[in-house]
Amino acid sequence: MTQQIAISEADQIHEASPEIGRSIEVNGLATNYHDVGSGDPVLLIHGSGPGVSAWANWRLTIPELAKHHRVIAPDILGFGYTERPDHAEYNADTWLTHLIGFLDALGLQRVSPVGNSFGGALALRLATRHPERVNRLVLMGSVGVLFPLTPGLDAVWGHQPSVQNMRRLLNIFAYDPRFATDELAELRHRAATRPGVHEAYAAMFPAPRQDRVTAMAVPEKEIAALTHETLIVHGRDDQVIPLSTSRRLLDLIPNSQLHVFARCGHWVQIEHTTRFNALVDQFLSGDSDKEAQ
Repeated sequence: MTQQIAISEADQIHEASPEIGRSIEVNGLATNYHDVGSGDPVLLIHGSGPGVSAWANWRLTIPELAKHHRVIAPDILGFGYTERPDHAEYNADTWLTHLIGFLDALGLQRVSPVGNSFGGALALRLATRHPERVNRLVLMGSVGVLFPLTPGLDAVWGHQPSVQNMRRLLNIFAYDPRFATDELAELRHRAATRPGVHEAYAAMFPAPRQDRVTAMAVPEKEIAALTHETLIVHGRDDQVIPLSTSRRLLDLIPNSQLHVFARCGHWVQIEHTTRFNALVDQFLSGDSDKEAQ
Protein backbone atom coordinates (compact mmCIF):
# COMPACT_ATOMS: atom_id res chain seq x y z
CA MET A 1 0.00 0.00 0.00
CA THR A 2 2.80 2.44 0.87
CA GLN A 3 4.49 1.79 -2.47
CA GLN A 4 1.25 2.42 -4.37
CA ILE A 5 0.74 5.74 -2.57
CA ALA A 6 4.31 6.81 -3.38
CA ILE A 7 3.84 5.96 -7.04
CA SER A 8 0.53 7.79 -7.14
CA GLU A 9 2.06 10.92 -5.62
CA ALA A 10 4.97 10.79 -8.06
CA ASP A 11 2.54 10.47 -10.97
CA GLN A 12 0.61 13.50 -9.71
CA ILE A 13 3.81 15.53 -9.45
CA HIS A 14 4.88 14.47 -12.92
CA GLU A 15 1.52 15.40 -14.39
CA ALA A 16 1.66 18.76 -12.64
CA SER A 17 5.12 19.65 -13.95
CA PRO A 18 6.50 18.77 -17.37
CA GLU A 19 9.85 19.97 -15.99
CA ILE A 20 10.22 16.59 -14.29
CA GLY A 21 11.64 13.99 -16.66
CA ARG A 22 13.77 10.98 -15.88
CA SER A 23 16.12 10.57 -12.93
CA ILE A 24 19.62 9.12 -12.77
CA GLU A 25 22.15 9.01 -9.94
CA VAL A 26 25.23 11.14 -10.62
CA ASN A 27 27.97 11.06 -8.00
CA GLY A 28 25.36 10.06 -5.44
CA LEU A 29 22.86 12.78 -6.42
CA ALA A 30 19.50 12.23 -8.12
CA THR A 31 19.70 14.19 -11.37
CA ASN A 32 16.59 15.18 -13.31
CA TYR A 33 16.89 15.09 -17.10
CA HIS A 34 15.02 14.73 -20.38
CA ASP A 35 16.07 12.21 -23.01
CA VAL A 36 14.16 12.33 -26.30
CA GLY A 37 14.77 11.13 -29.83
CA SER A 38 17.53 9.05 -31.41
CA GLY A 39 20.69 9.64 -33.38
CA ASP A 40 23.85 11.56 -32.55
CA PRO A 41 23.55 12.83 -28.95
CA VAL A 42 23.00 16.54 -28.33
CA LEU A 43 23.48 17.90 -24.80
CA LEU A 44 21.36 20.97 -24.00
CA ILE A 45 22.80 22.98 -21.08
CA HIS A 46 20.44 25.55 -19.60
CA GLY A 47 21.14 29.07 -18.31
CA SER A 48 21.13 30.40 -14.76
CA GLY A 49 17.94 32.43 -14.39
CA PRO A 50 16.02 32.12 -11.12
CA GLY A 51 13.75 29.08 -11.15
CA VAL A 52 15.24 27.78 -14.38
CA SER A 53 15.19 24.14 -15.41
CA ALA A 54 16.21 22.28 -18.53
CA TRP A 55 12.57 22.05 -19.62
CA ALA A 56 11.82 25.73 -18.99
CA ASN A 57 14.88 26.73 -21.00
CA TRP A 58 14.59 24.25 -23.87
CA ARG A 59 10.91 23.26 -24.07
CA LEU A 60 10.54 24.69 -27.59
CA THR A 61 13.84 23.22 -28.80
CA ILE A 62 13.76 19.66 -27.46
CA PRO A 63 10.94 18.31 -29.69
CA GLU A 64 12.35 19.88 -32.85
CA LEU A 65 15.95 18.72 -32.43
CA ALA A 66 14.67 15.30 -31.34
CA LYS A 67 13.36 14.74 -34.88
CA HIS A 68 16.94 14.12 -36.04
CA HIS A 69 19.03 13.71 -32.87
CA ARG A 70 19.01 12.17 -29.43
CA VAL A 71 18.43 15.20 -27.21
CA ILE A 72 19.54 15.08 -23.57
CA ALA A 73 18.78 18.02 -21.27
CA PRO A 74 19.76 17.76 -17.59
CA ASP A 75 18.99 20.05 -14.67
CA ILE A 76 22.49 21.11 -13.62
CA LEU A 77 23.45 20.63 -9.96
CA GLY A 78 21.50 23.10 -7.80
CA PHE A 79 18.91 23.89 -10.47
CA GLY A 80 15.47 22.58 -11.35
CA TYR A 81 14.54 19.19 -9.96
CA THR A 82 18.05 17.82 -9.52
CA GLU A 83 18.92 17.06 -5.90
CA ARG A 84 20.47 19.97 -4.01
CA PRO A 85 22.89 18.70 -1.35
CA ASP A 86 23.26 20.62 1.89
CA HIS A 87 26.26 22.96 1.98
CA ALA A 88 27.08 22.39 -1.69
CA GLU A 89 29.92 24.45 -3.09
CA TYR A 90 28.65 25.88 -6.35
CA ASN A 91 31.38 26.80 -8.81
CA ALA A 92 32.45 26.07 -12.38
CA ASP A 93 34.50 23.01 -11.43
CA THR A 94 31.66 21.54 -9.34
CA TRP A 95 29.20 22.01 -12.20
CA LEU A 96 31.63 20.51 -14.74
CA THR A 97 32.23 17.51 -12.47
CA HIS A 98 28.48 16.97 -12.27
CA LEU A 99 28.14 17.29 -16.05
CA ILE A 100 30.93 14.78 -16.74
CA GLY A 101 29.44 12.42 -14.16
CA PHE A 102 26.08 12.74 -15.88
CA LEU A 103 27.55 11.82 -19.28
CA ASP A 104 29.38 8.87 -17.71
CA ALA A 105 26.20 7.68 -15.96
CA LEU A 106 24.43 7.60 -19.34
CA GLY A 107 27.41 5.98 -21.06
CA LEU A 108 27.84 8.92 -23.43
CA GLN A 109 31.41 9.23 -24.64
CA ARG A 110 30.86 12.11 -27.07
CA VAL A 111 28.13 14.72 -27.40
CA SER A 112 27.43 18.01 -29.14
CA PRO A 113 26.77 20.55 -26.35
CA VAL A 114 24.40 23.46 -26.87
CA GLY A 115 25.09 25.91 -24.06
CA ASN A 116 22.84 28.85 -23.18
CA SER A 117 24.42 31.74 -21.24
CA PHE A 118 25.76 30.16 -18.02
CA GLY A 119 25.42 26.84 -19.85
CA GLY A 120 27.70 28.18 -22.57
CA ALA A 121 30.49 28.58 -20.03
CA LEU A 122 30.01 24.95 -18.97
CA ALA A 123 30.01 23.85 -22.62
CA LEU A 124 33.27 25.76 -23.16
CA ARG A 125 34.83 24.11 -20.10
CA LEU A 126 33.72 20.71 -21.30
CA ALA A 127 35.22 21.34 -24.75
CA THR A 128 38.52 22.76 -23.47
CA ARG A 129 39.08 20.34 -20.56
CA HIS A 130 37.72 17.23 -22.29
CA PRO A 131 37.90 17.91 -26.04
CA GLU A 132 37.52 14.21 -26.84
CA ARG A 133 34.00 14.29 -25.31
CA VAL A 134 32.77 16.98 -27.73
CA ASN A 135 31.71 16.66 -31.35
CA ARG A 136 30.29 20.03 -32.42
CA LEU A 137 29.74 23.01 -30.15
CA VAL A 138 26.92 25.57 -29.99
CA LEU A 139 27.15 28.66 -27.76
CA MET A 140 24.12 30.93 -27.34
CA GLY A 141 24.39 34.26 -25.50
CA SER A 142 27.30 32.61 -23.80
CA VAL A 143 29.24 33.41 -20.66
CA GLY A 144 32.83 32.17 -20.70
CA VAL A 145 35.00 35.18 -21.53
CA LEU A 146 35.68 38.25 -19.43
CA PHE A 147 33.25 41.17 -19.72
CA PRO A 148 32.02 43.96 -17.41
CA LEU A 149 29.01 42.86 -15.38
CA THR A 150 25.87 44.24 -17.02
CA PRO A 151 22.97 45.68 -15.00
CA GLY A 152 20.83 42.96 -16.56
CA LEU A 153 23.03 40.10 -15.36
CA ASP A 154 23.39 41.72 -11.95
CA ALA A 155 19.59 41.79 -11.69
CA VAL A 156 19.32 38.13 -12.76
CA TRP A 157 21.95 36.81 -10.37
CA GLY A 158 20.83 39.10 -7.55
CA HIS A 159 17.13 38.30 -7.91
CA GLN A 160 15.03 38.66 -4.77
CA PRO A 161 11.84 36.60 -5.04
CA SER A 162 8.60 38.42 -5.82
CA VAL A 163 6.24 38.29 -8.76
CA GLN A 164 7.02 41.94 -9.50
CA ASN A 165 10.77 41.31 -9.59
CA MET A 166 10.28 38.27 -11.80
CA ARG A 167 8.16 40.37 -14.15
CA ARG A 168 11.01 42.90 -14.37
CA LEU A 169 13.46 40.12 -15.19
CA LEU A 170 11.27 38.86 -18.02
CA ASN A 171 11.39 42.33 -19.56
CA ILE A 172 15.18 42.20 -19.32
CA PHE A 173 15.37 38.75 -20.90
CA ALA A 174 13.03 39.42 -23.82
CA TYR A 175 13.24 42.11 -26.48
CA ASP A 176 9.57 41.71 -27.39
CA PRO A 177 7.32 42.44 -24.39
CA ARG A 178 4.77 39.92 -25.68
CA PHE A 179 7.05 37.19 -24.34
CA ALA A 180 7.12 38.71 -20.84
CA THR A 181 3.61 37.87 -19.65
CA ASP A 182 2.10 38.04 -16.18
CA GLU A 183 1.27 34.34 -16.46
CA LEU A 184 4.91 33.45 -17.14
CA ALA A 185 6.06 35.69 -14.28
CA GLU A 186 3.77 33.82 -11.90
CA LEU A 187 4.93 30.46 -13.23
CA ARG A 188 8.63 31.25 -12.94
CA HIS A 189 8.15 32.84 -9.51
CA ARG A 190 6.56 29.64 -8.23
CA ALA A 191 9.47 27.64 -9.66
CA ALA A 192 12.01 29.99 -8.05
CA THR A 193 10.40 29.71 -4.61
CA ARG A 194 9.98 25.96 -4.28
CA PRO A 195 11.53 24.80 -0.98
CA GLY A 196 15.31 25.21 -1.06
CA VAL A 197 15.49 26.66 -4.57
CA HIS A 198 16.17 30.30 -3.75
CA GLU A 199 18.58 29.39 -0.95
CA ALA A 200 20.68 27.39 -3.41
CA TYR A 201 20.43 30.13 -6.02
CA ALA A 202 21.55 32.84 -3.61
CA ALA A 203 24.61 30.75 -2.74
CA MET A 204 25.66 30.50 -6.40
CA PHE A 205 26.09 34.15 -7.34
CA PRO A 206 26.84 36.29 -4.26
CA ALA A 207 28.09 39.85 -4.57
CA PRO A 208 30.42 41.14 -5.87
CA ARG A 209 29.02 39.47 -8.98
CA GLN A 210 31.80 40.65 -11.26
CA ASP A 211 33.82 37.98 -9.47
CA ARG A 212 31.28 35.38 -10.66
CA VAL A 213 31.81 36.49 -14.27
CA THR A 214 35.56 36.11 -13.80
CA ALA A 215 35.19 32.72 -12.15
CA MET A 216 33.08 31.40 -15.02
CA ALA A 217 35.54 32.60 -17.68
CA VAL A 218 37.71 30.09 -19.52
CA PRO A 219 41.31 31.19 -20.25
CA GLU A 220 41.40 32.65 -23.74
CA LYS A 221 44.47 30.60 -24.62
CA GLU A 222 42.42 27.44 -24.04
CA ILE A 223 39.47 28.76 -26.07
CA ALA A 224 41.80 29.65 -28.96
CA ALA A 225 43.12 26.07 -28.98
CA LEU A 226 39.67 24.60 -29.69
CA THR A 227 39.43 22.70 -32.96
CA HIS A 228 35.71 21.88 -32.83
CA GLU A 229 33.29 23.30 -35.36
CA THR A 230 31.46 25.95 -33.37
CA LEU A 231 28.22 27.85 -33.94
CA ILE A 232 27.89 31.04 -31.89
CA VAL A 233 24.42 32.61 -31.58
CA HIS A 234 23.44 35.89 -29.94
CA GLY A 235 20.55 38.32 -29.74
CA ARG A 236 21.58 41.77 -30.93
CA ASP A 237 19.56 43.45 -28.17
CA ASP A 238 20.65 41.19 -25.31
CA GLN A 239 20.65 43.13 -22.01
CA VAL A 240 22.07 40.25 -19.97
CA ILE A 241 25.17 39.10 -21.85
CA PRO A 242 26.64 41.69 -24.24
CA LEU A 243 27.02 40.84 -27.91
CA SER A 244 30.72 41.66 -27.54
CA THR A 245 31.25 38.34 -25.75
CA SER A 246 30.16 36.37 -28.80
CA ARG A 247 32.24 38.57 -31.07
CA ARG A 248 35.23 37.78 -28.85
CA LEU A 249 34.49 34.05 -29.05
CA LEU A 250 34.31 34.36 -32.84
CA ASP A 251 37.75 35.96 -32.84
CA LEU A 252 39.19 33.30 -30.55
CA ILE A 253 37.74 30.04 -31.93
CA PRO A 254 39.38 29.23 -35.28
CA ASN A 255 36.59 27.07 -36.72
CA SER A 256 33.58 29.19 -35.70
CA GLN A 257 30.72 31.18 -37.16
CA LEU A 258 28.51 33.81 -35.53
CA HIS A 259 24.79 34.30 -36.21
CA VAL A 260 23.22 37.44 -34.72
CA PHE A 261 19.44 37.75 -34.41
CA ALA A 262 18.09 41.29 -34.66
CA ARG A 263 15.16 42.42 -32.52
CA CYS A 264 16.12 39.74 -30.03
CA GLY A 265 17.13 39.75 -26.38
CA HIS A 266 18.67 36.95 -24.31
CA TRP A 267 16.02 34.40 -25.35
CA VAL A 268 16.95 33.54 -28.93
CA GLN A 269 15.46 30.04 -28.58
CA ILE A 270 12.14 31.54 -27.47
CA GLU A 271 11.88 34.81 -29.40
CA HIS A 272 13.05 33.27 -32.70
CA THR A 273 12.21 29.63 -32.09
CA THR A 274 11.72 28.37 -35.65
CA ARG A 275 14.82 30.00 -37.10
CA PHE A 276 16.97 29.09 -34.10
CA ASN A 277 15.91 25.44 -34.17
CA ALA A 278 16.50 25.17 -37.92
CA LEU A 279 19.91 26.83 -37.66
CA VAL A 280 21.08 24.56 -34.84
CA ASP A 281 19.62 21.42 -36.41
CA GLN A 282 21.38 22.06 -39.70
CA PHE A 283 24.65 22.86 -38.00
CA LEU A 284 24.56 19.71 -35.86
CA SER A 285 23.64 17.67 -38.93
CA GLY A 286 26.60 19.02 -40.87
CA ASP A 287 24.42 21.21 -43.09
CA SER A 288 25.46 24.59 -41.71
CA ASP A 289 26.23 25.97 -45.15
CA LYS A 290 22.55 25.73 -46.06
CA GLU A 291 20.30 28.65 -45.33
CA ALA A 292 17.86 28.03 -42.47
CA GLN A 293 14.34 27.77 -43.83
